Amino acid sequence: MKIPMRWLILMLGWTVMTVSAHEMRPAYLEIKEVEQHRFEVLWKRPQVTGRSLKLDLRFPDHCTAEQLGLDQVTDSAWISRLMLDCSTEGLSGHSVTVEGLSGTMTDILVRMRWQNGRNFNHILKPDQPGVTIARDSPSGLAEYLRFGIEHLLTGFDHVLFVIGLLFLGRSTWELVRIVTSFTVAHSVTLGLSALDVVRLSQTPVEVVIALSILFLAVELAKGDRSSILFRQPWLIAFIFGLLHGFGFAGALRDIGLPSDAMLWALLLFNIGVEIGQLMVVFAGLSLVFLLRTQPAELPRWLPRVPVWGIGAISAYWLIGRTTLMVAS
Repeated sequence: MKIPMRWLILMLGWTVMTVSAHEMRPAYLEIKEVEQHRFEVLWKRPQVTGRSLKLDLRFPDHCTAEQLGLDQVTDSAWISRLMLDCSTEGLSGHSVTVEGLSGTMTDILVRMRWQNGRNFNHILKPDQPGVTIARDSPSGLAEYLRFGIEHLLTGFDHVLFVIGLLFLGRSTWELVRIVTSFTVAHSVTLGLSALDVVRLSQTPVEVVIALSILFLAVELAKGDRSSILFRQPWLIAFIFGLLHGFGFAGALRDIGLPSDAMLWALLLFNIGVEIGQLMVVFAGLSLVFLLRTQPAELPRWLPRVPVWGIGAISAYWLIGRTTLMVAS
């Protein structure tokens, strides 16, 4: 199954028009009961161009919050720690909301940890910025599957790279090898990084990810079939997959892994990433199938437009991310 560039134009054109320079990372709110009606709060919100995304916690009126120390700033997040005192009414059955969430594309994983070992997990979304805290709920691990899917589909740099890989598949078997190589590679580094076996600073990782997309776009535009990209596409997919795995791990570190079910959460997040990736591949191949039935001739220059678009966007990301890295 040869996949000509013209069969991917519509999908790529749509993608190029909808991407932005930075993917939105999730926020994370952990509330841990340390004694009756008293709670330690860990509050992580995404960093955008060196500033914290403006998200304000709102606890019940009978609760008072005291900040513990100064905010900690990482490559991708601002982290605050609070001590929350909810007098005699406690927190169970009361609502926690996040003001400013409705104007973002960010989700927030809320994890409530009670002294008796029970956990309450919930995801806040822009259209649902509040939650009523309960004592009993499912484990919430399935949310990691959902986060994995959403992270791939909203991580436009990863989406562009996967779409770029589709140009290299000259047959169904070769496409399977390419996508599998990318999957195996980023699964390895995602696991190693999420478990703190290997850790890289997120800022240079995002710079190199942008560079990998630019390299792919340049080689596709040149169309030199003697280059290693076309001769060994599965190898290039594997090498760059290792880099993209560190990018996936950055998002996973932002929301954290539950200490009592770390491996399950990691596995579900990774499966979610793979589901999202397969959705992109399936969309691309479905478009190929549809366009094969409509063999209208296109201008000879048109197939290069999406590749040039991917190259321009990745170059923009590369410049912007490098500037942030140098400035930090």
